[in-house]
Amino acid sequence: MIASQVEYLDVDGIQIAVRRQEGDAPGVMWLGGYKSDMLGSKAEALAQWSASQGRAFVRHDYSGHGESGGKFEDGTISKWLRESLAVFARHTRGNQILVGSSMGGWVALRMVQELLKAGESRVKGVVLIAPAPDFTAELVEPALTQQQHEELAAQGYFQIPSDYVNEPYIYTRALIEDGRDNLVMTGLLDTHCPVHILQGMQDESVPHTHALKLVSLLPADDVTLSMIPDGDHRLSRQQDLDLLIATLSGMTAQASQ
Repeated sequence: MIASQVEYLDVDGIQIAVRRQEGDAPGVMWLGGYKSDMLGSKAEALAQWSASQGRAFVRHDYSGHGESGGKFEDGTISKWLRESLAVFARHTRGNQILVGSSMGGWVALRMVQELLKAGESRVKGVVLIAPAPDFTAELVEPALTQQQHEELAAQGYFQIPSDYVNEPYIYTRALIEDGRDNLVMTGLLDTHCPVHILQGMQDESVPHTHALKLVSLLPADDVTLSMIPDGDHRLSRQQDLDLLIATLSGMTAQASQ
């Protein structure tokens, strides 16, 4: 494990945990998934690869996740986006490649939009792993049961068991309503940089048809989709990690030209 020392960045009064490694540009920024932390196998694999290449690498835990402060149930896409943009501004230098996993793919795409809006063009590539942009509107809301609708109305949240962590997933009314303000799959999505998507065809959390829809909204000359026939949502097997590293290696080489 590459256990770079944790440091904290105050964002909106919450202490956001950050681990970073100094190195050359283009650097790599990791954006994790819903209820995951920055010490997972994919983030660790990227940390080790970045160290071996002498490349800068930064990762953080969203509020309510991992080593960061705040409550998970207070989180929204807008909140986690602001935190990620703050980490980007404070801890990255030069050109960057964003690597987003699951919900982190949504955060990465929203980051690109906000950075471009601000005239910031340092993102030179985006790698998306089982990306889940717009998942609240595209995947959660259409599947709500009557009981879940009632729970949202009565208590402001509902819970479902998780296949990935011990505690149940909590979906709040605030998360769902805020998600509608952060949709990215509503029209052409021009990132102004290459995008490479890694998607497992056995993914039961984010179906591969979601990745196909995302690809249809990205400029054809700038997007690559790698479908992994036996891959699940985690994409954390050694062969999956090898593909991730190969993808990132190619993208950083392209961005270095």
